[in-house]
Amino acid sequence: MAATSTPGVSDQTTKTSPVPIPFDFSQPPIIEGFTPPPRIKEETFQEKFIRKTKENPFVPIGCLGTAGALLYGLRAFSLGKTRQSQLLMRGRIFAQGFTVVAIVVGVFATALKPKQ
Repeated sequence: MAATSTPGVSDQTTKTSPVPIPFDFSQPPIIEGFTPPPRIKEETFQEKFIRKTKENPFVPIGCLGTAGALLYGLRAFSLGKTRQSQLLMRGRIFAQGFTVVAIVVGVFATALKPKQ
């Protein structure tokens, strides 16, 4: 019974673990086996508008037709030409329908287009 356990010296000299470096938000995280794709340049409003217009040119045409019919119809209404105003408001409804159909067709065409 002479073997009593006393705290050893090794308990007092424990190694301290290194302090982890906080995550650097300016750099992407490092993940083994994964390489992130390069960042593409951000588009300006004008570049995006031109690209979208080339992809589906009927949407801007429909929007311009709608706006033109509305403005011309309001002008005819203010001048008291009620018959012409009514015809232009019907034309505006037709142009709006054309624009909506162009948007839907563009969405389906984009969805069916194979990815590059």
